[in-house]
Amino acid sequence: MIKAVISGTGLYTPPATIDNDELVEAFNQFVEIYNSDHADAIERGEITALQPSSSAFIEKASGIKRRHVIDKSGIVDPKRMAPYIPERSNDEPSVQCDMAVAACNEALAQAGSKASDVDSVIVACSNMQRPYPAVSIEVQSALGIDGFAYDMNVACSSATFGLQAAVNSVENGAARAVLVVSPEICSGHLNFRDRDSHFIFGDACTAILVQREEDTQPGQGFEILGTHLTTSFSNNIRNNFGFLNRADEAGIGKPDKLFIQQGRKVFKEVSPLVAETIQKHLQSLSLEPEDLRRMWLHQANLSMNQLIARRVLGRDANEDEAPVILDEYANTSSAGSIIAFHKHKDDLKSGDTGVICSFGAGYSIGSVVVRRR
Repeated sequence: MIKAVISGTGLYTPPATIDNDELVEAFNQFVEIYNSDHADAIERGEITALQPSSSAFIEKASGIKRRHVIDKSGIVDPKRMAPYIPERSNDEPSVQCDMAVAACNEALAQAGSKASDVDSVIVACSNMQRPYPAVSIEVQSALGIDGFAYDMNVACSSATFGLQAAVNSVENGAARAVLVVSPEICSGHLNFRDRDSHFIFGDACTAILVQREEDTQPGQGFEILGTHLTTSFSNNIRNNFGFLNRADEAGIGKPDKLFIQQGRKVFKEVSPLVAETIQKHLQSLSLEPEDLRRMWLHQANLSMNQLIARRVLGRDANEDEAPVILDEYANTSSAGSIIAFHKHKDDLKSGDTGVICSFGAGYSIGSVVVRRR
């Protein structure tokens, strides 16, 4: 029987950062300009005045302190409030391709493998730069990989869904090694003019190499004990931008063409669903919550992660049991749980068991239980 293992992980972090104070300063300048420009309509009651934001509000609501972004200048410009990412020619590598190659090279180096060892690339993320040609095939070409590649989008659960697809390909013999890559440019889809969500997302790219156990060094990486996926349709997190409903040339000024969510509903509905999914997945593998050494949860909201961990364990989890990278990276969509795994896995000992779990729009939930070899 072929067994799949995670042999390496990689991370690309954009160098530009925006802390909460910088973000709030730009947002509040925009609010002042907007309220001044619409003063008469506001006074007549035709529109509602915008309210300022604050760093204290952001940290209390989310646990986020700063975020990495592809472009800072456009986001902190109160007259623009959107990243400036110039379009590249068709003969140049796309932005997502560059991010993906950097993360993949680290994952390959960590595993002691080469691109020639890989048979497949899955680009799994929320925010694709284009519909086609598939970004994954571009990444495959840039790395010089023979075989096959495809893109997949299951919102914030894309990486864990991609992991299951990689495991399936390895264990059924379709591939000896698969790279799962999540180049998330979330800032391009975030409405930086919305007080309730302008602080949520950051940009990053992760990569995971899944290989046949027999092709890895003894004791290297993590055995994949099982994967479990679940979906349930909901409109509470949505982005309506697309080639059939663009609104205007870029969707500018149309909030529903950017990220929108009903945050309180999401918190209330998703948290118990995720905890139940993890518990059921553990039961199916004859494991108990106390068998978990660590939980690498989707980095969406600190309070949500704390609640999920509490429901799974029956008590509060400490930061060692459920590490947080949210304060540094913000929500990086599908990359979040993998960043947590990448940064907080090396101290685990042989036999230690953990769960990588992501959750997001759809609703979608992906759970991957792993054990240190």
